[in-house]
Amino acid sequence: MTAMPDVLSSPQARVVPEKAWRLIVWNDPVNLMSYVSYVFRSYFGFSQQRADTLMMQVHNDGSCTVRSGSREAIESDVQAMHNFGLQATMTQED
Repeated sequence: MTAMPDVLSSPQARVVPEKAWRLIVWNDPVNLMSYVSYVFRSYFGFSQQRADTLMMQVHNDGSCTVRSGSREAIESDVQAMHNFGLQATMTQED
């Protein structure tokens, strides 16, 4: 009986997960704070308190990361914010 030859295992390719994308909503001189809060509640389903907290961050800091996720999901959110008349962009997390 002959011995089986040693099989060299090939190195496994490392799969590097894609970094998440962030939805950033920007302050603007047009939309009322109450409207921004309404958009956050109606589109994202946030509670009144969460929506108001994020809205105040937008107002006080000039922008706020509203949520993060896959590129496709955040692209959809950016488009939705534009449809509501809000200024929004996306960026990849560090």
